[in-house]
Amino acid sequence: MAGRDAIPVSNTFVLVLVVITALGFDFTNGFHDTGNAMATSIATKALSPRVAVGLSGLLNLVGAFLSLAVAATIASGLVDTKLVTLTVVAAGLAGGITWNLVTWLFGIPSSSSHALIGGVIGATLAAAGGHAVKWHGLVSKVVVPAVLSPVIAALVAATGTWLLYRISRSLTDAARGHGFRIGQIGSACMVSLAHGTNDAQKTMGVITLALIANKTVASGSNAPFWVILSCALAISAGTYLGGWRVIRTLGKGLVEIEAPQGMAAESASAAVILLSSSFGYSLSTTHVATGSIIGSGLGKRGAEVRWNVAGRMATAWVFTLPSAALVGAGAYGLADVIGGTAGVVVDLLILVAVSAFIYLRSRATKVDHNNVNDEWTGSAAPAEPQPAAA
Repeated sequence: MAGRDAIPVSNTFVLVLVVITALGFDFTNGFHDTGNAMATSIATKALSPRVAVGLSGLLNLVGAFLSLAVAATIASGLVDTKLVTLTVVAAGLAGGITWNLVTWLFGIPSSSSHALIGGVIGATLAAAGGHAVKWHGLVSKVVVPAVLSPVIAALVAATGTWLLYRISRSLTDAARGHGFRIGQIGSACMVSLAHGTNDAQKTMGVITLALIANKTVASGSNAPFWVILSCALAISAGTYLGGWRVIRTLGKGLVEIEAPQGMAAESASAAVILLSSSFGYSLSTTHVATGSIIGSGLGKRGAEVRWNVAGRMATAWVFTLPSAALVGAGAYGLADVIGGTAGVVVDLLILVAVSAFIYLRSRATKVDHNNVNDEWTGSAAPAEPQPAAA
């Protein structure tokens, strides 16, 4: 792309900015996706909200060290690394973070993975054109798993839910609930561990892509240890903060969950995520968790699935890749017009301003550990408490 290529980019400075921004994305991924692991355990009161997010943060930290297959897919399986620059990576991250924060504001459990991939692909298209994108890799390792994973997870969870209620039919409701709430602690821990093996890898892959673009490491290299450690800490810290809006939608908005359903949903999610991580598929853990929760509603006789909420989520999923790609392409275009290091700095300053605006908007309808389990009112924002009668 023509742009202002004559204006030099200070590679070391921009590389530092890109790494910081990537860790910022990892942080938003953590609090955006906490609900994938802990929403059902919080909803059934198997774990208190604070304990749940703390445990999830710790296990995300551990899980990040268990596999690098997904990181390799992000680093070199989706775009031609020879045509990627630091400006492209920075613009792609801007697209991913923006979509993450917008969907978090509205309590929509969308895919952080697809937001990141969409942002990077959009920026790459703007910079180098369609030949720079490995379309086969995008379809086989991102799009196809995105379509199939929620369906598979729903089927597994529905079957598991039916079996659990069948096996425990002779127990009283109280005994069943107590036993499966204990079981949920184990299954929720497995989802958190699985989440670390998949989602922390995306940021590792993007930082490795930046290092390759800067020629700091050779093309095809694995993520260095400092990248693995910093990404693990960032996603763990974000998870501990708890994305209460998304937790509320998953735990209260889709299905009124009982403990056997929660255990079945979490077990199904963990199995699908761990299997996909072993094959290097950049799976959306959000898609898996949502499919599992819907499946738990389908597997229990008389349970109600709120299809209007599921429909809103599915709509957001369809728009995630193209929306993040548009932001990524726009961010690259702006940086290219300004040129040099200044273009990247302007992009990231705008990103900080947009992030601050979204955060301030969120304070108007606060959702936290105190009201995350309030009755569902049709949106992530709980009903305002009524003043006491005089």
